[in-house]
Amino acid sequence: MPSPKPNRTFLYVTTCIANLASFICGTSLGWSSPELSLLRDASTSPLGRNITGSEESWIGSFLPLAAAIGPIGGGILADLIGRKSTLLLATAPFIVAYVLNVLAASVGFFYAGRFLCGLGVGVIFTALPMYVGEVADDECRGALGSFMQLFIVIGLLFSYALGPFISIFLFNILLLIPPVLFVALFFFLIPESPYYLLQSGRFQEALVASLKLRGMEKSIVAKELEVMKVQVEQEQKIKGNILDIFKTKGLRTALIISIGLVAWQQLSGINIVLFFAQTIFTDAGVSLAPALCTIIIGVVQVIASACTPLLVERRGKRFLLILSALGMAVAQAVLAYYFFVKDQQHRDTSSIGWLPIVSLIAYIVAYCLGFGPLPWAVMGELFPGNVKSIASSATASVCWLLGFLVTNYFDALTSVAGKSGSFGLFTVCCLMAGVFVYVCVPETTGKNVHEIQYILEGLGRDGSFEM
Repeated sequence: MPSPKPNRTFLYVTTCIANLASFICGTSLGWSSPELSLLRDASTSPLGRNITGSEESWIGSFLPLAAAIGPIGGGILADLIGRKSTLLLATAPFIVAYVLNVLAASVGFFYAGRFLCGLGVGVIFTALPMYVGEVADDECRGALGSFMQLFIVIGLLFSYALGPFISIFLFNILLLIPPVLFVALFFFLIPESPYYLLQSGRFQEALVASLKLRGMEKSIVAKELEVMKVQVEQEQKIKGNILDIFKTKGLRTALIISIGLVAWQQLSGINIVLFFAQTIFTDAGVSLAPALCTIIIGVVQVIASACTPLLVERRGKRFLLILSALGMAVAQAVLAYYFFVKDQQHRDTSSIGWLPIVSLIAYIVAYCLGFGPLPWAVMGELFPGNVKSIASSATASVCWLLGFLVTNYFDALTSVAGKSGSFGLFTVCCLMAGVFVYVCVPETTGKNVHEIQYILEGLGRDGSFEM
């Protein structure tokens, strides 16, 4: 007899509610683009003066700096108090941050607010892929893992669409609503990860949670849970630390792949586009209002990210990652050409004023189809439970440390190489990202962690994988 199909309705509801945390991250990532424009104008700034270039740079870069620290605590908390409690706790820094922004009387309030948002982002980017990877089954894990990017870009669009048109005070009041809503829904409606409950020896609670998430008969779920329990007990006996990752080829390769994907993600220049979208359009001198261009970018992000869950199960993650890298490279190269003509050759660009909009839209589409969501989805699949929190923390920390460096030193890079040289460098990084995926990353779609580890143990130099 064919196996009964699970009813995944509650699983999808769970994933959507859990990803309200991603929406909160998205609002904070998109915050800089509209708010920095308001802070540059003394008439709209609560500080009563224009912020300096240095202050603007630090406001933009404090979030990724703190986000590099957050995963350390996020990984520890995920094992200590559970994935669910960690995600609930991660919303507190956002609430405090937006209260500080509302009360801002000096630029230090915004520094502190952005730093706190970064801590929350770092914890969520560590705990959420773990949670989703553990509640989802093998068949839909890839699609559900890509929900994170979808909700992030919806949050970005929220900031892009509202931020430019209301006061800083009112905007930050509105940003207090999503964290409060997430806590209420997630606390009362959503179960803890069955995997973590088994780690804690709470089999009955794990059974109740699994019955809701799997949507199948109790006998079938209980049998699957017994198998998972044996795996968890085996992993707990060899509870790992960061050094254990380097003891086997499979885990070493998994760490290289995980860190490599998020590193190339950041080196593609995504944070420059997200944090300074309005500034890029202003500098490019496009004919449309920069705020409207930014909203267009936000809408495109949402549409492209909504397509990813549909494509990832059909074409696989590896194909989409390579396609994403090549698409981003072409788009960045076009943007580099535009700024070369405008700034280096000082030619009239009014006839091609549409080019920055088209190139950034193409970049966003390519990013959202691959390198936006899939590094985190892959990370949630690569590691067994005994080292998952450690590996996730290390990956997220590297991701945001690079994000901080790229964001903080973009102005310095631009002053040396110009915007054309900066986007040219990002073009090269995108091409190298495609090469990295082709050579190093196996296809993980539809496979469980043990199958993936078996593949990684036989990783070939030419990018092929032997079972």
